[in-house]
Amino acid sequence: MLTYLQVRDLAIVSHLELECRSGMTALTGETGAGKSILIDALGLVLGDKADASLIRAGRDRAEILAEIDLNAATDARDWLLEQGLEDEGACVVRRLLVREGRSRAFINGRAVTTAQVRELGERLVDIHGQHAHQSLLRPASQRELLDAYGGHSEQVTAVATAFRTFRDLDQRLTALEAASADRATRLDLLRFQVEELSALGLSVAAIEGLDHEQRRLSHLGHLQETVGRVLVRLAEGEAAIADQLRRATREIEELTAIDAALSESRELLETATIHAGEAAAGLRRYLDGLDLDPAALQEVELRVGQLHDLARKYRVKPTELPDLLDQRCAELAALEQSDVTLGDLREQRERMWRTYLTAAAELSRARQQAAAHLTETVTRSMQQLGMNGGQFSIQLDPLPEERATASGLERVEMLVSANPGQPLQPLAKVASGGELSRISLAIQVATAECGRVPTLVFDEVDVGIGGGVAEIVGRLLRQLGSSRQVLCVTHLPQVAAQAHYQLRVRKETLDGQTFTRLEPLDERARVDEIARMLGGTEITARTRDHASEMLDWRH
Repeated sequence: MLTYLQVRDLAIVSHLELECRSGMTALTGETGAGKSILIDALGLVLGDKADASLIRAGRDRAEILAEIDLNAATDARDWLLEQGLEDEGACVVRRLLVREGRSRAFINGRAVTTAQVRELGERLVDIHGQHAHQSLLRPASQRELLDAYGGHSEQVTAVATAFRTFRDLDQRLTALEAASADRATRLDLLRFQVEELSALGLSVAAIEGLDHEQRRLSHLGHLQETVGRVLVRLAEGEAAIADQLRRATREIEELTAIDAALSESRELLETATIHAGEAAAGLRRYLDGLDLDPAALQEVELRVGQLHDLARKYRVKPTELPDLLDQRCAELAALEQSDVTLGDLREQRERMWRTYLTAAAELSRARQQAAAHLTETVTRSMQQLGMNGGQFSIQLDPLPEERATASGLERVEMLVSANPGQPLQPLAKVASGGELSRISLAIQVATAECGRVPTLVFDEVDVGIGGGVAEIVGRLLRQLGSSRQVLCVTHLPQVAAQAHYQLRVRKETLDGQTFTRLEPLDERARVDEIARMLGGTEITARTRDHASEMLDWRH
């Protein structure tokens, strides 16, 4: 709910702060004092179109700030979380209007677009009497309210799930059918490519081994010459290293009889002699195994050439050819099975479409029942609210199957006739702001337990009424305030007297400038204000007694 509203330099408001509480709060004051400016300010901070002419004369900018408690606003909390704008259960919205330039908006200190502020505002506040921010005027909100009133959450979920599943299957089927249009040509190409890529029969390891073998064979002469030279120097020449190591080992061994400290050196020499012998034996085996057949090199180079030619053809690295083969094999298998897959998908799609139609039909029946009950309830309330002979109706227009949506197979629209003899017309086309406010009030009271917007603002809901009807309006607003936060701008004492709290808006002139002030009223001040509303400028003891009596009705 709204907890705090601050307005600076907007129209005749220089600086105004409003502390908001739960329940019903009435805003009263003389005509032109600035009550509607507060509603305009709330609309602006929640995304209404900004106009530089609203900035107070002599100022370059206006600022509106609203603080909102999100404890009862789950939709708003979820939206903030999705947008990355959450701030531990609190919400501060700020709107800045500048005389030169564009307005700016902020949510929890982060700059946002006006559209984002408007999306958030729709989840926080409904302003009745002005079309801006009134969710009841949007077809989607009317449908959601009817479903909430009728307790259709399970049916709505079933319909939406079935529709989304059907749409996914339909999109997959369309894509597969498009791909199958050139199926024969693609199959021929894939079969040729798989055969060509499979001909080499190489894995990544084999390709790397082939490159190594090519390098080895192309340097065969150099390998043989160098290894042979090292072998002669190590073990087969006149001064072979292995012979010199053996001789050195014997000489040091003789000396160890004189000094045992040479034992470690003798052991190292013995080890070196063994290693030299093993190295020489390994080199001999290597030389014996060298294949000097030129045909082997020619064969390897042929295979490497084929490998690189194929890689260039498919524009990949040689080592990526095995993966490419796997991909082509998978595509070939899928395309060869496409006839089976197409048939299966068609069956699944048809089955899901039937599931959707069944769920949508069940939801339609439930909506018809809920619509009839809500129609009767709201129409009855309209008679109490000064619209004798008025009618309310919820129309469910069936949609053709080709226009099916995740919301069902009908369009929900709230219709109203405020006066006898007038045809029913969409709620959004009701001409009188006062009538629209009272109709909205009747709907909100009827659906109080299922509404999701925590704060309701009624701007002059009492226009064109008085007496007993005004008292009924006040009582309904108070009743609504038991479950929602209600702010009501009113000129009627019967409505103001029903409020849990009352604020007086006053206009003052100081040094040639006009200012608007806001005063919370205690019980005594409320008596004076209600008396003013009853008796005009001259307040008598009788009007005060009458005002006290009206306020006592609340108890």
